[in-house]
Amino acid sequence: MTALSCGALVGPQAVSAQTAAAAGGGRGTNILIVGIDSRAGLSTAEKNRLHVGGKGCNCTDVMMLVHLSEDGHRASVVSIPRDSYVEYAGTAVPAHSGKINGAYALGGGPLTVATVEKATGLHVDHYLETDFTGFERTVDNLGGATVCTDRPLRDENSGLDIGAGRHHTDGNRTLRYVRARHVNLRPGDLGRVRRQQRVVNDLLARLTVEGALASPLRTARTVRTLLKTVRTGERTGPGDLIRIGWTLGRLRADRTEFATVPIRLFDHRVPGVGSTLVWHEARSAALWEALGADRPITGDTRIQPVAQTPAPTNPAAIGVRVDDATVAAALSRNGFVVTDTSPSAPLVRPAGPPVIRYAPGQEEHASTLAAALPGARLEAVAGHDALFDVAVGTDPVPVRAVTYDRNIADGAPLTGDSLRCAEPPGAVPAVRS
Repeated sequence: MTALSCGALVGPQAVSAQTAAAAGGGRGTNILIVGIDSRAGLSTAEKNRLHVGGKGCNCTDVMMLVHLSEDGHRASVVSIPRDSYVEYAGTAVPAHSGKINGAYALGGGPLTVATVEKATGLHVDHYLETDFTGFERTVDNLGGATVCTDRPLRDENSGLDIGAGRHHTDGNRTLRYVRARHVNLRPGDLGRVRRQQRVVNDLLARLTVEGALASPLRTARTVRTLLKTVRTGERTGPGDLIRIGWTLGRLRADRTEFATVPIRLFDHRVPGVGSTLVWHEARSAALWEALGADRPITGDTRIQPVAQTPAPTNPAAIGVRVDDATVAAALSRNGFVVTDTSPSAPLVRPAGPPVIRYAPGQEEHASTLAAALPGARLEAVAGHDALFDVAVGTDPVPVRAVTYDRNIADGAPLTGDSLRCAEPPGAVPAVRS
């Protein structure tokens, strides 16, 4: 919380309360936290410093719904992508639908809260919002944040440019990290949302280690810092934030959960609205029902089914040359982009399983291909081109059907200990950037 403040349908329709799960008894506490995309009052110099050029939409850029269990022993943080296609709250007939981030432009925080309640079926108890400068100052006031990546990340739009590893960043660079939507690795909203969740998770872990949430008194000091840059709803006062912060500070990492609303359509075009995201009706309904019933969301196969052979990347994006016609046909049926090179295969096959050769840096795609060819050996070859080569040996080659689900790759429910940056806070000094 601190970091951020710093039923089936016929065809794709906007989500409304009628298509979301009923919220059960409303057990626990729900907090809606949003970051506003507004350039109002920013000078040209400030826009350049924050790397937020362009026209602001006066809409929500970031949205997280935090559920604290009634017993105070679990926190579930659910990101709601900004382009989610929903019905807005209100009395307009016919119902007015659009991207969920547009509710703020129409009616500010109150309509945003009401729209989230309508879409999820959950009651929102508390509301917090901040903007670009508020986020930057919040992170700075709290001593910076930790960001991490296993490969270099660049995004000209947000100004993000960091190398592989774990970095301690100030508010400005953290803002670039959480805003980036056009990164060279996994562009789009779900990857961005996962980075936001990781920042929240690691900042919460650091504040806990430092004792900033260790007692009501220390939590009150942290809340006082928070309220310098964060606006609250009329039902939310300092006392509420102290209780929430103290609860979060007493949670182990494996008792915090992070997820993104499951998506069914990733580029649903709506005239006058543009490209939107349509929630997966059954999975999202199961998510809201679990939160309404105050149950964990990790491990719930209704929210995230477990694929028999999950693939980390999309086979349709992987070009493969295969020197065996049978294996080539099987991989093609599995969605890979296959070139059959069997006419030029060696007359005598090498002993052993198939070998997958690829260029360094293609490890995720290599994992997907290896999942379809169990037992295959992987070889990263310097100077190899962008395609993958499969050389079949003497061993029989089973080809498995793999399942790629972007919800698994970037938004599946995870506990905080799984989501945290690879190096635990304090173990190795992070690179300051």
